[in-house]
Amino acid sequence: MKTSADDALKPLADVDGAAVFDEPWQAEALALADTLVQNGAFTASQWSQKLGQRLEAAQRREADDNQQTYYQCVLEALEALIDEHAGIDRAAMAGRRADWEAAYRRTPHGQPVRLEPDGEQR
Repeated sequence: MKTSADDALKPLADVDGAAVFDEPWQAEALALADTLVQNGAFTASQWSQKLGQRLEAAQRREADDNQQTYYQCVLEALEALIDEHAGIDRAAMAGRRADWEAAYRRTPHGQPVRLEPDGEQR
């Protein structure tokens, strides 16, 4: 018999040899959450609660029950917890994101994305 814990872990299940993650960033997002917990940015309980809230909100808006929705909730939970606990300026974070997006756009396919110091262009 399946339990709610089984349902909560469904996106991480390895089914018939399929990859556990659809994209590498999904594993990186969970690793980032774990690293932030291990370094005291927020607690495991806070992480679990915030992720649960985001998943419940997705369910209420009848989002598809798939990995895309799950990992969107992971990102939303991480962003909210960082905003609440890390003391990072929201404008600075938005600027850094814009720098990364610009770096991604100028990087040739298959090459590593590199962020130049202070957003400098190469």
